Formats: sequence, C-alpha cells, structure tokens
Amino acid sequence: MTDDPSHQFERGTDGPKVIVVGVDGSDSSLRAAAYAGGLARRQRALLAVVYVQPVMAAGAALGAPVAETTDEIAEGLIAEIRSATERVKGIFDVRWEFHTFRGDPYNGLVSAADDLTADAVVVGASEQAGHRIVGSVAVRLVKAGRWPVTVVP
Repeated sequence: MTDDPSHQFERGTDGPKVIVVGVDGSDSSLRAAAYAGGLARRQRALLAVVYVQPVMAAGAALGAPVAETTDEIAEGLIAEIRSATERVKGIFDVRWEFHTFRGDPYNGLVSAADDLTADAVVVGASEQAGHRIVGSVAVRLVKAGRWPVTVVP
C-alpha cells in the first residue's frame, strides 16, 4: 500500500452532487423518487425532483383545461413530496428542489439535467405497453449517453 495521498480513497467525497429524478405521479415514478431520495441522502447530494407538464395541443383545441390540470398535478406532487419529507424529518435529511417544465418528458428531463448540471438521472420504468415498440423516456435517456441513468421498476 502506498502513502501517496493521490491514490487514497476519501470517504464521502465521491459520487453525484445533483441527482435528477423524473416524476409524473405514476407508481413507478414515485418508486424512482424514493430510490433517488435514498441515493441523495447517502451521497449528501441535491435531489432535483422534475415534473414535465405535457403539452396537449389536441386537448387544448377541444377546450379542455390542460394547463390547469397539469398545474394541479404539479401541486399535488409537491404536496406529496413535502408530506413524505415531513414524515422522515429528523430521521433522514435530504436536500431537494422541485422543478416543473412544459413539453414532452424526454426533452424536459434533458433540459433539467443540463440546466442543473446533473450527475445522474433516475426515472421509473414506463407503465405504457406502447413504449415497448417506440421506446420509453428511460430508453431514450440511456441512448443519449450524457449521464448515468437508473431505471426503477
């Protein structure tokens, strides 16, 4: 073993500083948030919770209040996250922020990861059968090859 300090492991300094997790209210995205929260806690990283509000032009054209609905989902997600952090307050401390973007989930998560200089991205596995054919957000993020991506089932 060498005494050269450049080759010594320093506990607590390696690993991600910013972890982005995509949430949309689905069970798999909430499991991804819990998993990412554990990673962030252990690594003392910032957990950036990202909800991408879908833009549904067809729904808006038919007069559906799409923006109001997606805003309500975002507010519900924030409330759920705050409730979860309150339940573990004093036991587990996680620094977290909530971000919301409008657009498609893939581009929204890419923008968030770039803007926040993410070291890792965590998403839930797609629950939609059609994604086996056209590809899920998770697959597209992995193929982008810009960050380590963890897909939580």
